[in-house]
Amino acid sequence: MDNKIVKITNLSHRYGSAWAVRDINFEINELGVLGLLGSNGAGKSTTMNIMCGVLNQTEGTVEVGGYMMHKDPIAAKKLIGFLPQNAPLYMDLTVKEYLTQCAYLRLIDARNVNAAVDKAMAKCGVSHFKNRLIANLSGGYKQRVGIAQAIIHEPRLVVLDEPTNGLDPNQIYEVRKLIKEVGEEKAVIFSSHILSEIQATCSQVKMIENGTMVFSDTMEAFDNYIEPDSLIMTLLNPPAIATIENLSGVNAVEALGSTKFRIRFDAGQEISERLIQISADQGWRMREITLEKSSLDQIFAQLSNKKSS
Repeated sequence: MDNKIVKITNLSHRYGSAWAVRDINFEINELGVLGLLGSNGAGKSTTMNIMCGVLNQTEGTVEVGGYMMHKDPIAAKKLIGFLPQNAPLYMDLTVKEYLTQCAYLRLIDARNVNAAVDKAMAKCGVSHFKNRLIANLSGGYKQRVGIAQAIIHEPRLVVLDEPTNGLDPNQIYEVRKLIKEVGEEKAVIFSSHILSEIQATCSQVKMIENGTMVFSDTMEAFDNYIEPDSLIMTLLNPPAIATIENLSGVNAVEALGSTKFRIRFDAGQEISERLIQISADQGWRMREITLEKSSLDQIFAQLSNKKSS
């Protein structure tokens, strides 16, 4: 039995002579949260806009729930809820007025509109603001209302483009939690240029860079695939920085205070145990050592090197 809601095949699109995405292929399961990771300008929004029928691709196909987007766009779009990067909110309406309008636009039977609005507001935690103007909501609650409009018609696929962009840490936490809850009932794909957002929310990850897919697997496989190349070390009795720099495999040392250092080393080196042993032998009195995750730029470089090797 096929449990895929979306199948994207050889998707390519260009603006003028420049290709924004090139030969993108992937599928999305019926349930769960998939992250589309990439730097700004990598092609994430273009891919999502094509997936939702907002943009016609130059080449390739998009199939949603068995419907080809270019052949049967209305049937395909009925299965999709979409929150674009700039939420389509009407600031002079209350939350309930706006979601009621969205329900009618989604062709929900008039007899069921109130129930659909109440359910979406409850799911997204905005019921207590139902009579408040959207203009007077915080950024986090505006995003919740945006997600509510995306799920009000009970779509099988929810597409969220940079849903935590511009939010403060508390708002980001709440929106992450909501996305996970939606992913328990539906297929969710959301994009971000922030690695920690994808790691905190997704079980699957697709990574786009310069318009091409450079990684597609589980989040666990992604974490295992990327080799750390720096660590943070705290020493109560540190030596001169030059002493650490001269150790085999160490590329650079950055002092983060009088006792804390960032050590950059050759990827693939088993350096932690060696530093622990040297610290014990030399009386450096190590108190902490933690591997750091690579930055996005470093990850792209590693993925490119591994693809070409």
